[in-house]
Amino acid sequence: MQKTIQLLKKHDEIRVIDTPLDIYLEIPHLAYAEVKKQDGGKAILFTNVVDSKLDKKFDVPVLMNVFGSYKRCELLFGRTIGSVADEITNLLHMKPPAGFMDKVTMAKELFSLKNIFPKRLKGEGECQAIKYLEDDIDLAKLPVLTTWEQDGGPFITMGQVYTQSLDGEMVNLGMYRLQVYDKNHLGMHWQIHKDSSHFFDQYQKAGKKMPVSVAIGGDPLYTWCATAPLPYGVNELLMYGLITKKPAQLVKSLTNDLYIPKDVDYVIEGWVDTDITKVEGPFGDHTGYYTLEEPYPVMEVSAITTKNEPTFLATVVGKPPLEDKYMGWATGKIFFPLLKTTVPDLLDYHMPENAGFHNLILAKMQPLYKGHAKQFMHAFWGAGQMSFVKHAIFVDEKAPSLDNYEAFATYVLNRFTPKSMFITEGILDALDHSSDESLVGGKLGIDATVANSVEAPNLLGDEELLKRVQALIPDAKELQQYMKRTKNPITVITVEKTKNAKEYFDALVSLSPNIRIVVFVDAKANDVNNAYMLIWRVTNNMDAQRDVFISGLMVGIDGTNKSQIDGFTREWPDDVKCTAIVVETLKAKLVWDLEASLNNKYQL
Repeated sequence: MQKTIQLLKKHDEIRVIDTPLDIYLEIPHLAYAEVKKQDGGKAILFTNVVDSKLDKKFDVPVLMNVFGSYKRCELLFGRTIGSVADEITNLLHMKPPAGFMDKVTMAKELFSLKNIFPKRLKGEGECQAIKYLEDDIDLAKLPVLTTWEQDGGPFITMGQVYTQSLDGEMVNLGMYRLQVYDKNHLGMHWQIHKDSSHFFDQYQKAGKKMPVSVAIGGDPLYTWCATAPLPYGVNELLMYGLITKKPAQLVKSLTNDLYIPKDVDYVIEGWVDTDITKVEGPFGDHTGYYTLEEPYPVMEVSAITTKNEPTFLATVVGKPPLEDKYMGWATGKIFFPLLKTTVPDLLDYHMPENAGFHNLILAKMQPLYKGHAKQFMHAFWGAGQMSFVKHAIFVDEKAPSLDNYEAFATYVLNRFTPKSMFITEGILDALDHSSDESLVGGKLGIDATVANSVEAPNLLGDEELLKRVQALIPDAKELQQYMKRTKNPITVITVEKTKNAKEYFDALVSLSPNIRIVVFVDAKANDVNNAYMLIWRVTNNMDAQRDVFISGLMVGIDGTNKSQIDGFTREWPDDVKCTAIVVETLKAKLVWDLEASLNNKYQL
């Protein structure tokens, strides 16, 4: 961490704040605002950290937004992201040597791989310089942040969670939020699809407690590795060795048999009783919504160890854009070669940050035969973490760059008809709130590899169209037409909802000569002119099996919040918002400097 801070200072990529700020809302709110700035703002080192509830001042700093720009990502990787992807590609396509020089080249490449495997050391590491055992254990000694007003408590947000299978043959490094319940208990939010949850099942069946060690800090690449979507059973720290060309050096935890990097800043060791669960949450998550209270396993802490001068690493999640935008960018680029082994005709893919990654993927492919794009959809929805993707749009090799949204959308809308859509059901991320039941819901694929012939509608002006819409739907309040130059313009209508959106759609069928794609959102909390946040709202809120309507060439999408009006029986969560009085306090302390226009654009 100290090397990281010096590196960021050298490149003017860090902001140091010496003003006393609270772990309750103040620090995370300021970090949340910083990452909304152009190019992700700067990393922030908070050097004067307090807990006003306990009237306590911490003697350690908090570092946030460390990965929050493309530049910082590559600084922390120590090389370009593309070079890592190229190396994986070369390994996957390694061929038998044809001659002596090929053998020499291959020998060098294979020799360099000896450094990718983590190395277990004897003795203790610098992460164990200070030890808290038995009665001295107290998680309140760590500056754990409470990010949002409705959060169930403080949460560790950048913990490296180390676990192993019951037989010790497989180890896993993952990142899960960890709720602090009291001085020696943490909530383990490992979702049912995660490797740690699979290990948990093994211990539960055997009737044994499960060892867990949580590390914080050290080389930031440890933290990134915890998010790497590697196949089940593959040690994520292999990626650390591949990237840095040196092995992660590990030491044994004091009170369990798990190994952690010797140079992390904090280690929280403990055991999970597989017979005990406790309500975890709510928590304002990276979807921009609160995930609701649910029972999760509990870790009883058996030791806390630290470096002599630790730095506490944390992140903030909520509405986009966030630090995970940049971490996800690196992950997408690096693991593209592995994804191509499943779908070799894939040319490129992109996950827009304002769709929360899993909610939308754009993919470019080389279509070779009829139905090829639908085959891709099935492959994506069955491939590791790609299986959580809700909406996917596929284009052919002639399409514009996937991150040129205006050109890409034009290309898709000029080829689209309702028959371009493929709707099915599959697994969903546990954080998804939109489906009628948890973990399973609708999936929407759009095949834009085929150019369908369709006539453009007879467009009306926004004011004229709004009058006609309000005559049919009195609940309609505002209207904005997007992509009007295409054959399938998109009409966004805000409503003060008193009916199911399908009834609104049916009422508009008489306007089908003037409307092609209509999207309904709630009038409350939505700006009909803010396309960035409308994408966020709609891709979060829709379930394709329930919320897509078709009448001839006209398609409707229900992006409203769901309730009893819709026959929706699950609790619908609030979206996260900054606490106004906290923002005013930060302004008064002269540390909040986010432009008002960005505050409005990103709906803080």
